[in-house]
Amino acid sequence: MKTARWLVILTLGLAGCASTAPMPTVAHVDLQRFMGDWYVIANIPTFIEKEAHNAVESYQLEADGTIATTFTFRAGGFDGEQKRYNPRGFVTDRTTNALWGMQFIWPIKADYRIVWLADDYSITLIAREQRDYLWIMARAPSISREDYERIVKFAGALGYDTTAIRKVPQQWK
Repeated sequence: MKTARWLVILTLGLAGCASTAPMPTVAHVDLQRFMGDWYVIANIPTFIEKEAHNAVESYQLEADGTIATTFTFRAGGFDGEQKRYNPRGFVTDRTTNALWGMQFIWPIKADYRIVWLADDYSITLIAREQRDYLWIMARAPSISREDYERIVKFAGALGYDTTAIRKVPQQWK
């Protein structure tokens, strides 16, 4: 588990060295509304997420302004081993609240951008300026085909290779 964390950190840290065009974020995020559980509908996965099932990212705003994050999933199948990671989010743009640094281990803070957000905070797209990883997340374990296609098209317009996006299996009883 410790080796996996170091590899995630190293991968995200080195990816941060790449030079790309700036990626815009949404104009403003109400942090209180954004907190809570988000089901990962689809992603361009990091290596730890490649076989994730029932992936959920949960956020809690702390008194110091940081964001306690819990990322859980089942590895390899719906009955696979439960995995849990607890990075900490740091809002780095207080004007929009849409640009964060996500820290798995000190001192590295990976780029985390809220680039699309439904008006009702039901669906979001998290991206990275390097256009290497992305996460389509929702408050429910599924979204409509139309919403999914619209967000994937938006990701493509941002410069992502949309053929790399994979749906994350979600099955809740």
